[in-house]
Amino acid sequence: MLSGLNGRVVIVGAGHAGGTAATLLRQYGWTGAITLVGAEARPPYQRPPLSKGLMLGKVTPQELQLKPEGFYAERQIELRTGTCVTRVEREAQRVLLETGEALAYDHLILATGARLRPLPVPGIDLAGVVSLRTDVDALRLRAAVQPGTRVLVVGGGYIGLEAAASARTLGAEVCVLERENRLMARVASQELSAFVTGYARSKGVAIELSASVVGFDGEQGQVRSARLADGRSLPCDLALVGIGVLAEQALAQEAGLVCEDGVVVDEEALTSDPRISAIGDCTRRPVVLFERNARLESVHNAMEQAKQVAARLCGKPQPVAEAPWTWSDQFDLRLQIAGLTSPDDQVALRGDTAGNAFAIFHISPQGLLRAVEAVNAPMDFAFARMAIGKRLRTPGVRLSDPAIPLKDVAIA
Repeated sequence: MLSGLNGRVVIVGAGHAGGTAATLLRQYGWTGAITLVGAEARPPYQRPPLSKGLMLGKVTPQELQLKPEGFYAERQIELRTGTCVTRVEREAQRVLLETGEALAYDHLILATGARLRPLPVPGIDLAGVVSLRTDVDALRLRAAVQPGTRVLVVGGGYIGLEAAASARTLGAEVCVLERENRLMARVASQELSAFVTGYARSKGVAIELSASVVGFDGEQGQVRSARLADGRSLPCDLALVGIGVLAEQALAQEAGLVCEDGVVVDEEALTSDPRISAIGDCTRRPVVLFERNARLESVHNAMEQAKQVAARLCGKPQPVAEAPWTWSDQFDLRLQIAGLTSPDDQVALRGDTAGNAFAIFHISPQGLLRAVEAVNAPMDFAFARMAIGKRLRTPGVRLSDPAIPLKDVAIA
């Protein structure tokens, strides 16, 4: 293990997790060399606005940057953008770059993120079949979507639905295809799925459930339709494929680190090698408040694990464990989700679904609040985050009663 604050740290991955880790290391007192290596050509930036603000032209790519120009140089953080790491050599304690160069490290932080889950069907390489992962993707999508453009979104998760809402706002004719029998099946309750489905349809988005794409057809290399498993063919000018992501763990696996749908780390973001940490979307980590391991895909997860590794390397106290949380903006809906659910949860509704402002609370059999799904209900969300973190007992009958103020809901 490192001693002192002056070893060489190499961070592989210049996304939200890697950029935050580099910043916090300096903030916490690290005086040694820090090298941040990223495959994309630009400094670390925010990804959540890609399907919302950037697609709609509400923000510019420059406004998405985590830090202003010159920040990294001023703090003596070497930023190597447009550079891919091809191998981790653990015994030699170095990483190899695609240029053939080697970077030595005293401690390595893997922040390699996630890659898009592929859709292996005929026609996937046609022009107009696109994905959304980078700012370049978002700008191309925005340029391609015009009033009347027929946009087919394959995948009814958060990203697909956000992009669908943005495309519809830009005047496109939008259809969402979801393989499961409800939207957001992996990440949301049935109650929230049903509400979002109805709301999207009310905004003119067509929703096709239990619909699987088996191929794309085109003319002169341009996509013109999608073939479904049930034999139907749906016309489109643009097809956005967003069926989830996979942990980018190839470097870790090839280096012999323990991986299990993500690089396995402990509560301080340390891998099976004491000289290597891993943070962000690429990890499978303990979620302390819920006594389980999970792979979390969120800005909050990236930030929390960046704090964990920076605190450990700099000899600072570990941050207090928090409930995982994320958000999604769709049309004029702000969805805020915190915690993790279980099949035996009791569900309590507070607020008005007809007025598009409510919260769905998930309570354990022991009466502990496990999760919240808030729609345009920021106060409910804030209360739930606090209650989950403090493991408060919150009976559903009290949560559902609007006459009881949230501050009085919890019982001893």
